Amino acid sequence: MGIIVNLDVEMAKNKMSLKELAERIDISVTNLSLLKTGKVKGIRFDTLLAICRELNCKPGDILDITPDDE
Repeated sequence: MGIIVNLDVEMAKNKMSLKELAERIDISVTNLSLLKTGKVKGIRFDTLLAICRELNCKPGDILDITPDDE
């Protein structure tokens, strides 16, 4: 199983750039970019909440899980 990050999809729905979202939630563009590409090991709940508030979505809209390949 793996986690899929759909942050780019939600940003596109809201027509928001990485830089704009980073400024709004007070996080570096680099860290947000790493999150968007799924290259992070974890995310703080307060960061996830801030992203969801700005993009008007739920955590499940951003994070998904892949089933095991059997």
